[in-house]
Amino acid sequence: MLVALGLAMVATFMFLIITKRATPVVALILVPVAFGLFAGAGMGISDMITDGIKDLAPTAAMLFFAIIYFGIMIDVGLFDPIVRGVVKAVRADPARLVVGTALLAMIVSLDGDGSTTFIIVTSALLPLYLKLGVSPVVLTVTAGLANGTLNILPWGGPTARAAAALGISPSDVFIPMIPSLVAGLVIVLLFSYHLGVMERRRIGKIVIRESVLSRENEAVLVGTGGGTGGSGRSGGTTGGDDAAGESDDSSGGGFTANALDPNRTTLRPKLFWVNAALTIALLAVLGMDVIAIPVLFMVAAGIALVINFPHVKDQQSAITRHSSSIVSVVAMVLAAAVLTGVFAGSGMVEAIAEWLTSILPDAMGPHLAVVAGVLSIPFTFLMSNDAFYFGILPVLSETATTYGIAPVEMARASITGQTVHMQSPLVPAILLLVSLAGVSLADHHKKVLWRAVVVSLAMLVVGVLVGSIPF
Repeated sequence: MLVALGLAMVATFMFLIITKRATPVVALILVPVAFGLFAGAGMGISDMITDGIKDLAPTAAMLFFAIIYFGIMIDVGLFDPIVRGVVKAVRADPARLVVGTALLAMIVSLDGDGSTTFIIVTSALLPLYLKLGVSPVVLTVTAGLANGTLNILPWGGPTARAAAALGISPSDVFIPMIPSLVAGLVIVLLFSYHLGVMERRRIGKIVIRESVLSRENEAVLVGTGGGTGGSGRSGGTTGGDDAAGESDDSSGGGFTANALDPNRTTLRPKLFWVNAALTIALLAVLGMDVIAIPVLFMVAAGIALVINFPHVKDQQSAITRHSSSIVSVVAMVLAAAVLTGVFAGSGMVEAIAEWLTSILPDAMGPHLAVVAGVLSIPFTFLMSNDAFYFGILPVLSETATTYGIAPVEMARASITGQTVHMQSPLVPAILLLVSLAGVSLADHHKKVLWRAVVVSLAMLVVGVLVGSIPF
């Protein structure tokens, strides 16, 4: 019963958001409550949801202050040189822009934090997407694929969870998977180039005035030519092919709408190196993992406000400018806590894990590593990494040992589904990405899910071919 309810709950939620019959916030709240009550949770559902909120409260706090911090850095012009560099490299080719997005996302993803990656990539490149008329959906798809593929880094989370759950070393899990990681990144670059080519065909020739490359006139971008793209944002996303986003839901948020305006009053050119040093220090400490991430962003945001806006009135204005992004993202994170709380508190996670192991036929025993890799694709999408790696993986691994499959081999296979996992509505970082880019989660899923599945399966196949995952 719990298995059926758990699967039906997730299926109902996904149906509602993909068909746009409900917003993610509404679906995340009402669907779990309805199924939880039907499962007999009664008034205990309040405690389940409260536990879920407690678990995600640090994430909500981190996103709150991360948006403030990077919003300030956008306001003061820290990322303007990056945008100018991308403009120089892109010239008139959307394909170069999309490939550049993938490369930037890969580089920033090395810090192991998806939220930071999406904030930096979106703040640096979304203004260019909007001004060139390239669909923001392409940005979210490309950044999501790049970050999800690199999510298997030992300090990224899943690898550490798998190692901890099975009592093995993260390095023993990750190092043999490097060929799979390289293969996954290559496929992501191929997908990004294909998306860029499709945008090139849709938009036509893009004309970028030379003056855009100067500091004084960096906001002057004009899109013209034979495609459906027009000038600026007004006509840039009315195309209809697979790469194009639907204009209704891809209008771009206020987070970066004026990030290229050379006349904005918030620019602080004299403090550029101070802000750069502060950001580098922030990312360095983040990578060292010596301070809780929410605390780190709280302190960094406070320092950034004092340095760049010493007057109280200006500090209030700096926070208010990004309030819409803060509210939408934090609301979705807290709403996701309802789903995770009910999913775990009602026993649905444990029931699904037990059901899964009971239905596997004996003939699949010698191939349990590959089975674990395939199962990681849907299961890490439908549940948290904690639920999968601490709930399901140990059960699968224990069974696999009877067939001579080592726990470390099971762990390697289990991390191949992370490209798909990062697209899950249960992952706060992806909610942040689509919110900042002004893209609906449904539009993102329509373009990204099948591509993510291809990347994950390719990583699994390469792992089998090089011998790091037994078949």
